[in-house]
Amino acid sequence: MAVGDIMKLDPITIDPDATVQEAAARMLEGGVGSLIVIQKGSPLGILTERDLVTKVLAVRGKDSGKVKEVMSSPVVTIPIDFDVNEAAELMGSRRIRRLPILDGGQLVGIVTENDLLKVYPQLIEITREKATAGLEGEGRGLPGTCDNCGNESTDLLSRRSRMLCPDCRP
Repeated sequence: MAVGDIMKLDPITIDPDATVQEAAARMLEGGVGSLIVIQKGSPLGILTERDLVTKVLAVRGKDSGKVKEVMSSPVVTIPIDFDVNEAAELMGSRRIRRLPILDGGQLVGIVTENDLLKVYPQLIEITREKATAGLEGEGRGLPGTCDNCGNESTDLLSRRSRMLCPDCRP
């Protein structure tokens, strides 16, 4: 089964120069946990609830700034004909829960971990176990966002149930 068969159409988007307050209001209004950041018709990044908590509320307080300053980028995207099982594996290995879907380079939808689990409940094993399997003490990391500093890294390792980059690991 392809992700195009289960995706949500027309994900809510936002401009990178919008304020974080505008983004939070759009999330609330749309009942979503993320916004795709679009520039010139292409996905530039993604702004998630986690970004708001870890990069704005916990650090900046009321001076929250622009979406482009706190979004996660680059955003991982997949084509509309991407296999559901492969999408689950990609989410697990990259420790992400949302994948924007492109058709001909244009954003057409989004698939979330919850969308995958509704179709294939057994995929929870893939998405969760891939994120932490074999990481402790082996010196090989995964790509993704550091749970401590929020920076992208290609060498994340699990420490006390958190994925940490080399700079944040003890």
